[in-house]
Amino acid sequence: MILIAAVDKNWGIGKDNELLTHIPADQRFFRETTTGNVVVMGRRTLESFPGGEPLRNRTNIVLTRNLSYKKEGVMVFHDMDTLLEECGKYPKDSVFCIGGASVYKEFLPYCDKALITKIDEEYEADAFFPDLDSLPEWKITYTSEEQTYFDLIYHFVTYEKE
Repeated sequence: MILIAAVDKNWGIGKDNELLTHIPADQRFFRETTTGNVVVMGRRTLESFPGGEPLRNRTNIVLTRNLSYKKEGVMVFHDMDTLLEECGKYPKDSVFCIGGASVYKEFLPYCDKALITKIDEEYEADAFFPDLDSLPEWKITYTSEEQTYFDLIYHFVTYEKE
């Protein structure tokens, strides 16, 4: 399984259930990478999408502690064991964990790759991705050339677990 996220210098990913910034090339990369695949997320991440609707052309899976939560077009799971059992039905390189913070932390031990857009900026954030640079089992295997969007500088970085 693969983690995918955009992070700031402090590994921040969001504030008030919103992304920290919107970079069109990052959003295009996310869409092209996940389309036709499985996306796993928390309930609040799903609710942050336009209209709270699942992502089109993907299998949407939600992990939530809310036992009464239901949403059309979404598979809902309340524990990691049954969710992982469902994810095991798909090729592991077609399952993408897309957040939020608690779901990233829960999935980290089960993933062997992370596609990270590293933004060279510090934002005020209240949600964070695990700091892969501080985890010895995670190594950078690819870094793109410097990318820019107006005054923002960012890189597409691939991490793999050894």
